[in-house]
Amino acid sequence: MSPRQKKTLIRIAVALALFVCFQLIPFEALAEPPADLYLEFALFLIPYLLAGYDVIAKAWHGITHGQVLDENFLMTIATLGAFALVLFPESEPHMAEGAAVMLFYQLGEWFQSYAVGKSRKSIAAMMDIAPDYANLVSNGQVSRVDPYSVHPGDTIAVKPGERIPLDGTVIEGTSQLDTSALTGESVPRIVEAGAEVISGCVNMTGLLHIRVAKPYDQSTVQRILELVENASDRKARTENFITRFARYYTPIVVALALVIACIPPLLLGQPWSECVKSALIFLVVSCPCALVISVPLSFFGGIGAASRAGILVKGSNYLEALASAETVSFDKTGTLTNGTFNVVAIHPTSDIDPDLVLSVAAHAEAYSDHPIALSLRRAYSGQIDAARVSEVTEKGGHGIRALVDEHIVVVGNDTMMAGEGASWDSCDLAGTVLHVLLDGTYIGHIVIADVVKEDARAALDDLRRCGVKKTVMLTGDREEVACAVAEELGVDEFRAKLLPADKVDIVEELLASTSERGKLVFVGDGINDAPVLMRSDIGIAMGALGSGAAIEAADIVLMDDRPSKIALAIRIARKTMRIVKQNIAFAIGVKVLVMILALPVFGIANMWMAVFGDVGVSVIAILNAMRALRIS
Repeated sequence: MSPRQKKTLIRIAVALALFVCFQLIPFEALAEPPADLYLEFALFLIPYLLAGYDVIAKAWHGITHGQVLDENFLMTIATLGAFALVLFPESEPHMAEGAAVMLFYQLGEWFQSYAVGKSRKSIAAMMDIAPDYANLVSNGQVSRVDPYSVHPGDTIAVKPGERIPLDGTVIEGTSQLDTSALTGESVPRIVEAGAEVISGCVNMTGLLHIRVAKPYDQSTVQRILELVENASDRKARTENFITRFARYYTPIVVALALVIACIPPLLLGQPWSECVKSALIFLVVSCPCALVISVPLSFFGGIGAASRAGILVKGSNYLEALASAETVSFDKTGTLTNGTFNVVAIHPTSDIDPDLVLSVAAHAEAYSDHPIALSLRRAYSGQIDAARVSEVTEKGGHGIRALVDEHIVVVGNDTMMAGEGASWDSCDLAGTVLHVLLDGTYIGHIVIADVVKEDARAALDDLRRCGVKKTVMLTGDREEVACAVAEELGVDEFRAKLLPADKVDIVEELLASTSERGKLVFVGDGINDAPVLMRSDIGIAMGALGSGAAIEAADIVLMDDRPSKIALAIRIARKTMRIVKQNIAFAIGVKVLVMILALPVFGIANMWMAVFGDVGVSVIAILNAMRALRIS
């Protein structure tokens, strides 16, 4: 609770205590009419002004600055009107109700402020990943510096208990990392020399020396903070509707209140006091606070719950769209599989040394960061001399051509070989087959296999239980490999041998086949997935291993690369939408009912019912909205 909230709560408590005391006073016994009425008027004015002086001040400020019709105006005019009924001798006095309306309104406002503060705190807790300093190691000395002043290539030391300030690679030390603030994963990650680490994780056990890979403003921490900070700018359609609704709603209800107060006495001869009272009840119950606050709060809670689970949602509009997910399509490598390829076989042609096939292929891929290139270099036991490699040309989705020691080397798939006009040997092994040409002569092929992620099968099953109607896997890999992975995981449909442009065409096709209300989700991790992530209804990027371009293009980012988080994100989105719809239906239903009962023709509703219709509904809607924070 902030100091301001404490101060407001004390003020409301004092006003409430005075209100209860004055309620117990038998005014009729203390003074003769009409003095007892004036005494009651004067005493109830004290808690009224104590609780609501700032509301009256805001209403006056709005009137003098051309912004008349807001909730402060509604409350002020309704409560002052209740006190003004003392001017109608034939009417029952309503000073107590007027003071109570202001008191409970302020209590509701305080509760709303507390709820919003709590929601922000849950986001802020996740955002408390920004490091305050970095321990820069220079000439054997360690100095504490601003993370912004550390450059790529510098070495930093991270002691046990400290947060890793910048992305980089461990060059010395072994430790366990707490990654829960970023991924929601409670199991520590063990790192040693050679391991890549990202900023925001907490070093738990041993001293680490890390070579910095990126400047601070491009670090994982900064990217996450930017995503979360910008999330509130992207509002859901429901939020925008409520904002527009409130803009027109308030003037309409004020006009209706005037009609209720004036028309029946003027045209039908009904008592002014009853009609004015009905109009005041109408004004009190019509305050749109329950809608204006609870709907954004629900989305805010849903985004906060997702953040705690390591799912970054860039805006409530994406959360709303995800709730209607009908088809989920995946990139295979790095999304459903680990993306850590291993060389499982080398099949040279006759009289060719297998080491030669691997050597020329590894050198040709010397400058590539593709997982396949990394696996080739890893499998090669010799030293890669990049100076021997030149004139590298990569053909996306097909392969690579390079000049290695004055020899032309081509490494790629069947299409690449066909393009080179070469013949090649077929291979029955499951996996990615890389054919190798040396100066135009086929010298053999290398088989590389990927490993399916351990939670991929469960993720697909969970999506079906969530109501996702179709899952599709898209890959540039061979038909045989794609078929084997699809069968292992139970994917409904797969498309193989795709180039990045082909994936966009397939996504267009899937979009056309999705129902009018259904949404297409695409999950990817690489830079080649960026166009598809942007074209689909909702793009989800695998964060920790994903490329910067994929994360920028995506609408939702999974921080720990576990596909099982996709179903969790959908569940959070759907529960958030259920809470939003519940609040809208409940608030509008109760308010309309009390409004109808307040009409002079019925005259059933009283001021206390109006207080419940406004403050009670707001508090219940806010409590319901806060459930979104606890979705797991």
